[in-house]
Amino acid sequence: MAIERRREGRPLPEENGSVPGAAAAPPGPPPGAGLGVGAEIQAVPPPPPPPSSSSAACSPLLLDYDGSVLPFLGGLGGGYQRTLVLLTWVPALFIGFSKFSDSFLLDQPDFWCRQADGQQGDWNGSLVPPGHANHSGIFPPATALPSPSNASECDCHEWHYRIRAGLVQNVVSKWDLVCDSAWKVHIAKFSLLVGLIFGHLITGCIADWVGRRPVLLFSVIFILIFGLTVALSVNVTMFSTLRFFEGFCLAGIVLSLYALRIELCPPAHRFMITMVASFIEMAGQFLMPGLAALCRDWQVLQAVIICPFLLMLLYWVIFPESLRWLMATQQFEASKELIFQLTRKNRMNTESDIKGVVPELEKEIARRPKKVCIVKVVGTRNLWKNIVVLCVNSLTGYGIHHCFAKSMMGHEAKMTITHNFYADYYTMAGIALASCLAMCPVVGFLGRRGGLLLFMILTALASLLQLGLLNLIGKYSQLPDSGMSDSVKDKFSTAFSIVGMFSSHAVGSLSVFFCAEITPTVIRGGGLGLVLASAGFGRLTAPIMELHNQKGYFLHHVIFACCTLICIICILLLPESKNQNLPENIPDGEHYTRQPLLPHKKGEQPLLLTNSELKDYSGLHDSAAVSDGISENTTANGMKSM
Repeated sequence: MAIERRREGRPLPEENGSVPGAAAAPPGPPPGAGLGVGAEIQAVPPPPPPPSSSSAACSPLLLDYDGSVLPFLGGLGGGYQRTLVLLTWVPALFIGFSKFSDSFLLDQPDFWCRQADGQQGDWNGSLVPPGHANHSGIFPPATALPSPSNASECDCHEWHYRIRAGLVQNVVSKWDLVCDSAWKVHIAKFSLLVGLIFGHLITGCIADWVGRRPVLLFSVIFILIFGLTVALSVNVTMFSTLRFFEGFCLAGIVLSLYALRIELCPPAHRFMITMVASFIEMAGQFLMPGLAALCRDWQVLQAVIICPFLLMLLYWVIFPESLRWLMATQQFEASKELIFQLTRKNRMNTESDIKGVVPELEKEIARRPKKVCIVKVVGTRNLWKNIVVLCVNSLTGYGIHHCFAKSMMGHEAKMTITHNFYADYYTMAGIALASCLAMCPVVGFLGRRGGLLLFMILTALASLLQLGLLNLIGKYSQLPDSGMSDSVKDKFSTAFSIVGMFSSHAVGSLSVFFCAEITPTVIRGGGLGLVLASAGFGRLTAPIMELHNQKGYFLHHVIFACCTLICIICILLLPESKNQNLPENIPDGEHYTRQPLLPHKKGEQPLLLTNSELKDYSGLHDSAAVSDGISENTTANGMKSM
């Protein structure tokens, strides 16, 4: 009846009998005076205009980079893509030189005072042979710095140094940063790390807004300016300030190369290509002592470390922008040009475009670019939790690594295994290398989440056993009939420290890689910046503890040991990204939900459904026709009923 009355041009009465809109209608001609079907149609408001191309949803084919665009370009089979991956590996050697330069530029040498009469003596005037100077100077091992009451005893006409790091002169000996000025060494160590922290946070956001390539190229230009100026420093204040800006620019290079490397690779090769870059960076760590021995002077060493970045100026010509980032931010015109460039470099025929990527790109080419800031992650449900968990893991891994290192190298004289600089340096480097080698089969077998969980459990066990078991051994060793000595405690401490350094290094490295995989492309720079800045905060604990003469060292270790237990629980909430496509936008990142840690047995009903299964299940009750199409022996999520 309502349909018939609408066709006749008569309004429908409401439930109370009134005509809708009668009170607001202006006075018009009486009923029947020219009121027909046409007048009724004019009273109906016009339909809303169709959505424009900028607000309509983008083609899912273009957003499926790993499934459509990358196979069309040949994946890593294309020679040009392999060349780009190689170009991301080469700077890792220079980055390794820069990251470990503090161990040589700011190493605390053995020192003694040469009096006015030419005799060598300590600050009390007694003769001290140079060979008897201890690790941190002429002061006893328990006190690295003199008390304020003994400040006058540090007065010396001329200090003499024996530098153990292969240099004839470094920053400490250049400006006599000993005694009352020793705290300036720790401030100089802060400067590079703080610059890295701020650089990761800021350049990560910039990389999401303007692209990875501009951040890389401008960081290279400015690290050449600031890095070479560091070698011309006239005092320690100028040195520390310039090192901050050098660290800031170094962070931009590290972050942009990491993001480019991840975004170039197909899912099956991402981890191994990232690990190759880590091995090259560690090669720089192993080669650094030989480079210092060749340079002999800290200014020459600094210049030699920075000058290889000149080669990266060529990247302006040979290295393109990340195609994945261009597609994710809907910059389709630039994407089209880059796709044609890649096909031309790889000598491919565009007729091999079976899925129709190029025609679909032509349809969407007028779309307005859509860029996202990392702040948008606050409004998500799952993505922000995943990023926070990995940031805490990174902070804990690199923070507790220093605790294990101090236990092995010895914050007390009785726990010191060696006073040789090169033995200590290569021991640390060897443990890091063994950790990276172990990560490859473990992550390949257990996946990202399983490998991270295993290494975090090892870190927690090593930490708790070192804190608890060693105290118990210390108590029993004091008993006359126990048969234990302090050497037993020292051996256990060294063993637990090695295991802890081994696993904590893997935790930190794997957390950064994991975050790069689960963070969507549109905000990957910001996500990487957060997790790398968290790692920087963990490394920052080392100079802080040294500045306070290791006061509060035990509490520092206890806090990080508790953090490892919290991290073990939180890791179970993370998704698994092994062999999964990278998320391109924030909704894709939200679909990375938690899966069971162990795979289901064949025929077993899963307790948690995947997103596609949830969509299928939620649509069953929309119409009866859908439910009729399901067979009687099939459940809603596609599993066979028993």
